[in-house]
Amino acid sequence: MKTIKSRFFGLLKNTGEDGLPHEDGESRFFALSPEDAAALPQSTAWGSRAQQIKAIPLDEKRGMTQLRKLWQADQMMSALHGQSIERMAPYVTFATVPAEKELILQDELGDYMLVLLRGAISVVRKQEWGEVLVLANVQAGEMLGEMSLLDGGVRFSTCVTRSECDVAVLTAEGLDQMIMGEPQIAASLVALLARKLSLRLRVVSARLGGRKT
Repeated sequence: MKTIKSRFFGLLKNTGEDGLPHEDGESRFFALSPEDAAALPQSTAWGSRAQQIKAIPLDEKRGMTQLRKLWQADQMMSALHGQSIERMAPYVTFATVPAEKELILQDELGDYMLVLLRGAISVVRKQEWGEVLVLANVQAGEMLGEMSLLDGGVRFSTCVTRSECDVAVLTAEGLDQMIMGEPQIAASLVALLARKLSLRLRVVSARLGGRKT
């Protein structure tokens, strides 16, 4: 059975000088293949979650304005210039979510990541011995769920809105389409997500390492 990693590196071997995949190369990089999905629990798609939490679609122009402003003010994400961020618009959706809603659930499979544009979100994890640990209180500009988007694995924690929030949503399918349509922007985004994720995991590991197990 092919893993996501093997499919990704297989794709690299099937690219031309322009960096785009040959026609006989695989076109899906981060969404799970049917054979992978059959071996894993059912994933929760953003469409289903949006209905469950009564998310309201947010105007794309307003959402992109918020996203561009936040990322251009972020030391790391500012590597994506304003024009590059604007070109991501066809692959991202935006929504307003009420307070006290679970955007992401611990131990579920998910096919999307979120960028908080407005409001506040708490990230919590239930430990094996029953303790509920607050890992972070997230403010506008931060990303959530990028690990599962990139590796197709289960969610590490639960993300709950503390107030009404505006979010940008990038699904695995959207990322696949971005890689095909805007490969250089997609590659830069994935590299930045990986760096952000690495820094976050270091902080979380330090916090969990200081708890009694």
